Amino acid sequence: MSTRAPRTRAKRSAGEGQAVFKGLGVAPGIAIGPAHVHGAELPALADCGVAPDQVEGERQRFRTAVEASKKQLTKLKQKTAGLPPAAAEELGYLLDAHVQMLSQSRLVRGVEKRIGENLVAAETAVRAEAEAIAEAFEAMDDSYLAQRVQDVREVGARLVRNLTQTPWGAFKNLPEGAVIVAEEITPADTAVMDPDVVGGFATVTGGAEGHTAIMARALGLPAVLGVADLVGAIRTGDTVIVDGNEGRVVARPTAATLERYERRRLEYEKEERQLARLAKLPSVSRDGVDFQLGANLELPREVGQALAAGASSIGLLRSEFMFMNRADIPDEEEQYTQLAEIVKGMAGRVVTVRTLDVGGEKLASALGDLSPGPNPALGLRAIRLSLARPELLDAQLAAILRAGAHGPLRILVPMVATVDEMKEVRDAVGRVARRLVRKGIAIADPLPPLGAMIEIPAAALAADALARVCDFLALGTNDLTMYALAIDRGDEQVAHLYNPLHPAVLRLIQFTAEAALRNRIPVSICGEIAGDPRYTALLAGLGIRELSMAPIKIPRVKNRVRGLDVQNATARARTVMEQWDTKAIAALVDEYNDSLVRAKE
Repeated sequence: MSTRAPRTRAKRSAGEGQAVFKGLGVAPGIAIGPAHVHGAELPALADCGVAPDQVEGERQRFRTAVEASKKQLTKLKQKTAGLPPAAAEELGYLLDAHVQMLSQSRLVRGVEKRIGENLVAAETAVRAEAEAIAEAFEAMDDSYLAQRVQDVREVGARLVRNLTQTPWGAFKNLPEGAVIVAEEITPADTAVMDPDVVGGFATVTGGAEGHTAIMARALGLPAVLGVADLVGAIRTGDTVIVDGNEGRVVARPTAATLERYERRRLEYEKEERQLARLAKLPSVSRDGVDFQLGANLELPREVGQALAAGASSIGLLRSEFMFMNRADIPDEEEQYTQLAEIVKGMAGRVVTVRTLDVGGEKLASALGDLSPGPNPALGLRAIRLSLARPELLDAQLAAILRAGAHGPLRILVPMVATVDEMKEVRDAVGRVARRLVRKGIAIADPLPPLGAMIEIPAAALAADALARVCDFLALGTNDLTMYALAIDRGDEQVAHLYNPLHPAVLRLIQFTAEAALRNRIPVSICGEIAGDPRYTALLAGLGIRELSMAPIKIPRVKNRVRGLDVQNATARARTVMEQWDTKAIAALVDEYNDSLVRAKE
């Protein structure tokens, strides 16, 4: 599902000139400073054609621009040495991907083809091809591919700048604490931002899972993305507040607003210093109940972030990174190599590997011509696809089993609906294990625990039966809420109706947790509510002891856990589960959380 913020109009408040905008807070913190409006540097292009005898000249001009772009990217990568390690690693990976995109990729081949077939200038062909690829990715409505959309457009923009010899406007001579306001800020833009000078930034475009958001978090810069009407409503020099916690931008704040946010900024910075001290402390409640706070990982390079945040495990490793943005399917050896690196990096902490969750709207081009079907969310995807393509499942299981020889791991099966699906996967694990043993290849011994991801209401309602054939259960509450309420969070017309505190959703969570407890197997939550302290006490009261989330969210959840009395939380959860009204449930949850905050003060 999409992670882009719904576009909202600016809300004018009572103070003269003050304007408040709502967007998507992607990097926490509060920045207050003078605005620097960063405009787009790309020129408008005339749609001029070329004669047939000019085609080769245009292609050569394009090839020159490609080589110039590669050199620029190489120089930019050299500059990353001065960035914080997490930011340098993220940007290095991104720049390498951009270089690959300039090396006989679909983009390069497509541009040269357009020049010859459409008889257009190189810059026109670049824009057309880049936009065609971006639109194809956007149509798939997948968060991973949404990141690729930004990459394609950024590489296209770099090529156009070089073709038109348009200078790139860097962030120079900025006042200290400047807040960058722009239509778009690319990850490469963030590479030349000095965190000692730039206070934060806000843009019209962008989402929580894109590289720009990741870079903002790595650099510690508060950021709000997806804010409509932002650029035209703010002038360079205006005082601007960027609230990355609440996803809010305030332009020309009143004295009262400014004073309130200055106070909040100081409180936030103090709280961050306190939370940083929690990384090495245990996740134990006040009444002595142990919790496991794991990390959700998209990519291998995030292992360091998970360990730095104090993650007890990887509660969810999304294996799709090995299949995306490539023309071929990774073989067993390649998958094993990447998984083994992660397992070794976690140094004895459990790694939960989710099997391939693509198909439907989440297509990997390497898998060939898969039709998304009339309703992708309900079609051939996740474990349904893996069972339909046993060669994919067997290769992945073999890689996982081999990686298990280097440390503890678990196998998590996505989008399970029936007991038979889990039995088929378990049979496949046994078959693959026997094959590897016959070949003398080291594998996990004993075989890794096998678990089902509970993200379909049918699976939650059949949790007792699934618990009998599983070693653990993991609640994927994002999709569980979507399927239970028939609401797509990415559809701004109904996104406001998406609510994990809906009594139906809570009952599905409760039913699953109780089924796991009755069958004495672990149960975890790896959806977004796991990383939101608002839900921690309620989930603890429902019997959940394992939570997995983005690494950046672990300290705040740990802080909430350490202030809990689980016995009291259980009593409050019983009261919550007696309610049928969503507003009453929210009031009970928030009232209890407020009491926990007051108790710590």
